[in-house]
Amino acid sequence: MIISRTPHRISFFGGGTDYPLYYSNQEGRVLGTAIDKYCYLSIRKLPPYFDFKHRIVYSKMENITKIDDIQHPSVREILKYLKTDFGVSIHHDGDIPARSGMGSSSAFTVGLLNSLYALLGKRLSKERLTKEAIYIEQKLIKEDVGSQDQTFAAYGGFNVIRFLTNGTIVVEPIIMNVDRFATFKGHLMLFFTGFSRMASEIAKDKIKNIPINGDKLSSMKQLVDQAYEILANGERNLNDFGELLNETWNLKKTLSSKITRPEIDEMYEIALRNGAIGGKLCGAGNGGFMIFYVAPKNQLKVKEALHNYLHVPFNFDFDGSKVIIYQPND
Repeated sequence: MIISRTPHRISFFGGGTDYPLYYSNQEGRVLGTAIDKYCYLSIRKLPPYFDFKHRIVYSKMENITKIDDIQHPSVREILKYLKTDFGVSIHHDGDIPARSGMGSSSAFTVGLLNSLYALLGKRLSKERLTKEAIYIEQKLIKEDVGSQDQTFAAYGGFNVIRFLTNGTIVVEPIIMNVDRFATFKGHLMLFFTGFSRMASEIAKDKIKNIPINGDKLSSMKQLVDQAYEILANGERNLNDFGELLNETWNLKKTLSSKITRPEIDEMYEIALRNGAIGGKLCGAGNGGFMIFYVAPKNQLKVKEALHNYLHVPFNFDFDGSKVIIYQPND
């Protein structure tokens, strides 16, 4: 039995510049964090007593004999990629619902790769785990996804991630004074909008618009540098980070008509009227989770004003994808 735990993520700045179409021409850059909301996977070799070879349990259950018949795209393509010739039982349990803008599909892909390699007696570096997950999602499954979700899932941490034009991914941890970090983290509030969506559909529209949105994406990338300077410079007012979130959200909404909806705009305005400094939707947009930057004195007021939405307390994750139980012979 192998059990793995892989974090979801919150993207603060630079989303859209992590698509290969963008960073193959100029460097992409994002700032975000992995959080303590996880994708759990338990995997073992399936004994040969059943009238099927593979069992996959997630929001549905598949009992399958041929890998090509597996409906779950990550499971199907990873088993083919690793040339798996034995039966497997895979069970998924997640802290975050699918299609909610927190990188859940990439956390699943990274966690499954990590788990199956462990079952084979192999351990991948975080760099290789990231690159193989990106290859599987972008080339084999042919998903319209960027490259930050897989990176945060594999590495964990609060980072600036740079996507170089030669394909190299550079993960740079954000270093802050302990007290300043605690103050920063204490200003963040996460809410679930109640809407789920297919990220790839929104991403497809954003990717299509990359050639005409170059200036906007460059502006969003510059906000990564500005946000980093606010965090790293102990003299800067951290409220400036919240102001930048507001700025990047306004920019993000112009990248595609599918990024927001009236209910989300109303939710955002309610939060601002009740003391939030800024915020944005996590992920591709149009639903999922929204992160707000709110002074602690105003958080109860914001929470009460958004009582129709689920408030989700969280912490940062610094481990990334990890095998938490390793008993390969069970």
